[in-house]
Amino acid sequence: MSQHTHDHDHDHDHDHDHDHGHHHGHGSSGRATAHSHAPKDFGAAFAIGISLNLGFVVIEAIYGFLAHSMALLADAGHNLGDVFGLVMAWVAAVLARRPPSSKYTYGLRRGTIVAALGNAVLLLVSVGAIVVEGVRRLIEPVPVAGSTVMVVAAIGIVLNGVTAWLFASGRDRDVNLRAAFLHMAYDALISAGVVIAAGVILVTGWVRLDAIVSLAIAGVILVGTWSLLRDSLGLSMDAVPQGVPMDAVRGYLEGRAGVKAVHDLHVWPMSTTETALTCHCLVPSGHPGDRVLAEWAQELDARFGIGHVTIQVEVDEHVDCALEPDHVV
Repeated sequence: MSQHTHDHDHDHDHDHDHDHGHHHGHGSSGRATAHSHAPKDFGAAFAIGISLNLGFVVIEAIYGFLAHSMALLADAGHNLGDVFGLVMAWVAAVLARRPPSSKYTYGLRRGTIVAALGNAVLLLVSVGAIVVEGVRRLIEPVPVAGSTVMVVAAIGIVLNGVTAWLFASGRDRDVNLRAAFLHMAYDALISAGVVIAAGVILVTGWVRLDAIVSLAIAGVILVGTWSLLRDSLGLSMDAVPQGVPMDAVRGYLEGRAGVKAVHDLHVWPMSTTETALTCHCLVPSGHPGDRVLAEWAQELDARFGIGHVTIQVEVDEHVDCALEPDHVV
């Protein structure tokens, strides 16, 4: 009654390539071959970015203690979180290149989602530490060496700006690269805020401004982290990736020639850059053929960025499918 097909037909390899980074290798098994996104083109960017920021964290922490600046220490804590985030993203991207095994039949692509979730949790922990110390400094202000803070934070603007630039070209193709770019760009802006605060302290002597800026930094981190936490939790729970309109996907499939109904339709993330789809299509007129199904898969990839498609065709409408009801998974 039914037949399975995948998105890749060995009779006609399609060579379309998309800007959203969902192009796969095609083998006769009908399975997308392991491929690389960030590690292939951005390994050097990760290495340079991690090295620059780790060195800056050490400098910021030392001078933050010496200058009694909570704003500098808060920024150092944030930058340390970004270093760990870059490390996790890099490791996950490298592991995502490993081919599937008998135990991990999709490979380790999903590690990119785990990395994003871990990064969000790490940033939330740093926010908590910054808020606690910032409130304490508001209550018991400590003299701040404004000139030292200005110099160190100015260095941060340069280093974070350079790191952001390293990831700028990949931010439209990969969620991990976009997260790295935004983190570094935000860091440069935060460092600019610290410079301004230090200048005001030098002029006015209002040392509580240091603690206020550190709390503002915590707020900026929290806002950015909240969306990262929400998105990474959604991906880890197999939520439909952002930018994939389910109504349009269903409408496309139901509009194919001969398709009378579509059920058991599922779309989920295989990684932060790859999306999979499975469904049952009822085609009473007869199986449309592997070439047609491959064309459907090509179009799903081109329109919605869904690069791993599995379609089960059912031809007998009088045979009930146990998975037809919407509430059945």
